Amino acid sequence: MLDPRATDQLPGDLDPTQRTEVAHTTAAALVHRGRATQDAGVHLRLVGLVEAEGLDTIAALWSDSPPASLPGALWRLYLLREWVRRDASAVAERYRLGTARAEVHDVVAGVASPPGPAEVRALADAVLSGVYTADLAGALERAAAFCRVVATGSAVDADLVDDADLAGRITRGASGLVRTAEELEGAAGLWRTGGLE
Repeated sequence: MLDPRATDQLPGDLDPTQRTEVAHTTAAALVHRGRATQDAGVHLRLVGLVEAEGLDTIAALWSDSPPASLPGALWRLYLLREWVRRDASAVAERYRLGTARAEVHDVVAGVASPPGPAEVRALADAVLSGVYTADLAGALERAAAFCRVVATGSAVDADLVDDADLAGRITRGASGLVRTAEELEGAAGLWRTGGLE
């Protein structure tokens, strides 16, 4: 976990070069530490990093990182997990709506059927756990597939909504999920070739 003194030294006015260095160093340290141990307790702490450190701290570290970087990919995974934890019922419903139209992505994502709030939370945890215990590229691709299924379900949901403003917001959210899926897929490809730093 982050040293409290190091966390206190993450002001928003860091030089951009220093911010980039801190982002890459912390991301690499977490991934290296997680992948170097078989200790399930360490893996649980890494998956629960947002609960321990706070989303604002993680955002200060990684949110400005490009998607084709290790801190950028981790930021997207942790943010996706936090979103699923906070809105599991809506995410599960949109996932359910998307499964019939995104069958291949549903298989890759691997959410238990029928997909309910507990199942989508379990997937979010499993994806992050996979970063540290399995193939990192596979974890990124699994998260991307999940995003694509939820995006498809969101598009279906937007068609069912009578309120035009709400339908527009849902559609924009679906578009953001597709973009996130593409970014995660790109990061997975970079990891496989040794280019995700």
